[in-house]
Amino acid sequence: MKENLFEMGADFSDGWESDNKKKNNATKTSHCKEILSPEKHQLHFSKEKRRGKVVTIVKPFCLKSNELKNLLKTIKKKLGTGGTVKDNTLEFQGELQTPLRTTLETLNYRFKK
Repeated sequence: MKENLFEMGADFSDGWESDNKKKNNATKTSHCKEILSPEKHQLHFSKEKRRGKVVTIVKPFCLKSNELKNLLKTIKKKLGTGGTVKDNTLEFQGELQTPLRTTLETLNYRFKK
């Protein structure tokens, strides 16, 4: 009996895969090559609408992952909102540009003009 009953004649044996769900970590590049102090950051805001709701995004942070998680935790407590860390960005639920700017400026972070 044949190994594959639905073989059409194509040969994918030399490194070809049909699984496009695998992520290649080599293509994932980080914007920051070194850890920066808060005064040396140049952050900016962006807004997205996801499922009809606004998400405020602050990026790029050049911090260690545990420091970024701690920063997220303190900001979420101060503003009383939900948020998450993705790559080197912080994402917050809602339109929070002005309170986020004041909170981050009190923590000595700088923004692009």
